[in-house]
Amino acid sequence: MIDHLTIEVSDLQKSKSFYEKALEPLGYRLSFGKDDVFWAFDVGDGSLFEIQHTGSRTPLTHLHVAFRVESRADVDAFYKAALEAGARDNGPPSPRPEYTAHYYACFILDPDGYNIEAMINKPQG
Repeated sequence: MIDHLTIEVSDLQKSKSFYEKALEPLGYRLSFGKDDVFWAFDVGDGSLFEIQHTGSRTPLTHLHVAFRVESRADVDAFYKAALEAGARDNGPPSPRPEYTAHYYACFILDPDGYNIEAMINKPQG
């Protein structure tokens, strides 16, 4: 399942206003964000659609996709398989407490240079 998808936008305020209006009929609402950096919209089932300002540092690409997995072992397996398939490392599997207390993820750059993530956000157990 896709946990979140982030796209780069040139005018964050304009895009925020656009998506607030365009997504309203679908029942999707602005969830959180930070002025001049990014905004996240809750699109159901715990998934997010995010917009990010062009000049921002993360994600490091124009498009970012995060796959939600079931275990830390899945994150590790994805990372290993992606590298073996020709991906470039963009952040090895590890806890990411700067996101949330239980966030564990890895990041790779696919053949086109897009930032692809595998992540889990549950207590280990």
